[in-house]
Amino acid sequence: MKKRPRFADLFQDFPFPFWGELPAHLAIEHIVTNSRQVQPGDLFVAIPGVNRDGHDYIPDALQRGAVAVVGEKALELPVPYVRVENARQALAYLAAAFYGHPARRLTVIGVTGTDGKTTTSNLIYQILLAAGLRAGLISTVNAVIGDQVLDTGFHVTTPDALDVQKYLAMMVETGLTHVVLETTSHGWAQYRVDACEFDVGVVTNITHEHLDYHGSYQAYRAAKARLFLSLAETRPKPQGNPRLAVLNQDDASFEYLRQVTPVPYRTYGLRPEADVQAGQIRQSASGLEFEVKGRGWRQLVRTRLVGVYNVYNCLAAITATVEGLAISPQVAAAGIAALEGVPGRMERMDLGQDFIAMVDFAHTPNALKVALETARQMTSGRVIAVFGSAGLRDRQKRRMMAEVSAELADVTVLTAEDPRTESLEAILEEMAAGARERGAVEGVTFYRVPDRGDAIRLGVKLARPGDVLIVCGKGHEQSMCFGEIEYPWDDRQALRAALAEHLGIPGPAMPVLPTSKNFNESAHRLEA
Repeated sequence: MKKRPRFADLFQDFPFPFWGELPAHLAIEHIVTNSRQVQPGDLFVAIPGVNRDGHDYIPDALQRGAVAVVGEKALELPVPYVRVENARQALAYLAAAFYGHPARRLTVIGVTGTDGKTTTSNLIYQILLAAGLRAGLISTVNAVIGDQVLDTGFHVTTPDALDVQKYLAMMVETGLTHVVLETTSHGWAQYRVDACEFDVGVVTNITHEHLDYHGSYQAYRAAKARLFLSLAETRPKPQGNPRLAVLNQDDASFEYLRQVTPVPYRTYGLRPEADVQAGQIRQSASGLEFEVKGRGWRQLVRTRLVGVYNVYNCLAAITATVEGLAISPQVAAAGIAALEGVPGRMERMDLGQDFIAMVDFAHTPNALKVALETARQMTSGRVIAVFGSAGLRDRQKRRMMAEVSAELADVTVLTAEDPRTESLEAILEEMAAGARERGAVEGVTFYRVPDRGDAIRLGVKLARPGDVLIVCGKGHEQSMCFGEIEYPWDDRQALRAALAEHLGIPGPAMPVLPTSKNFNESAHRLEA
């Protein structure tokens, strides 16, 4: 049974100023940030939020048995209380201490970027396995810890700090030595992956996304840059730590990241000045083949991933492992070849129909652009795109995505994608305006179908032999948000259901959303 850490021990290696009493023998059962989850013996961390302030829930936490509290305000409480400057950031370091600083016993590879993070993380993971290393993975799709696969497919990007440290501790206990950790700008801005002691940092690209949250491209870029800044803070580890940054030579973010990165870096790309570069690229509907050239080595690489953009993801993974971890190029190529695919990334659904049908996670203008360009290369027929744009998120990209589809797809079907508390009708009108701006004609080359299930059905109905139908935006995700409620939703199940209906064969049921005429609140609600 794991020994309970003492409250004082959690602050023994704390890197920030703090004020308060630390009783020598007070043991902590768990660390909790939601007062409703507090149990006797727990430490409650009060975190100020946009809509709720955790300090307001301290009385509830105490009533439920919290034995200590950490917060930002000057308070006097009947239990030990420690005041910190930033409770959210403090939580990451307290969680790391609670679990015994597991990252210090692992080689940690962090991956960030706008598009391609999950694919690149999975490629690195496969290379580590091919090298015979005991590796784990934490991505937006799942956490892989030995034989355990833990689902993270709801609206969670980087898990919160407590979960991240718990997963890392589980990996140490399982005997793993390496971990690939996908990190998002939200995760960095909210300090969820502080105290993860990264050894290698990788960026895929930094394009237009999450400007609603960060306020500007510069702030968004700076949030992602925290991965590379953190490399200098990683302590020496018994197994060694390379402290290497892996940068995309061809991306607009390169010059900025090169200047702010305080550790050695290696570059990848298609340009000859990149440290690791690709050439002789050949693509087909079954995958990619290309040559990779590094400093003093060449390697032929084959992958089942489609789309030239995946050459960059492969290059990022190869650079991180060959240059960062001294894995041979041959082993790296074997790991890339072993990856069959990533859930919800250009994932094909074949029920015997006479056209290509696939699901992709593309939910940014750049990701949609490359997905549609890839779809175009897969057919001499038409490309039909079904997608939406999320509510309470970056409004600028709504019009931009519709413009991209109007230019690159033959038919566009605009639909719901997590409208949240915004008006779905208003979101679709913003997107429709973008489509019209690029010459699309409603009812001819683009349609508005609020219910996502019906939109996918329409895409299937419109598809002719040889066409490509691509449903974008949700990918692997398992829910969709209307109002403040998550409802079960899986694009892959929905597309299979629509195909089965079209072909008149048995298939899964179409998921039902509040926009459907068959919707029943009590039957379909997932969670508040």
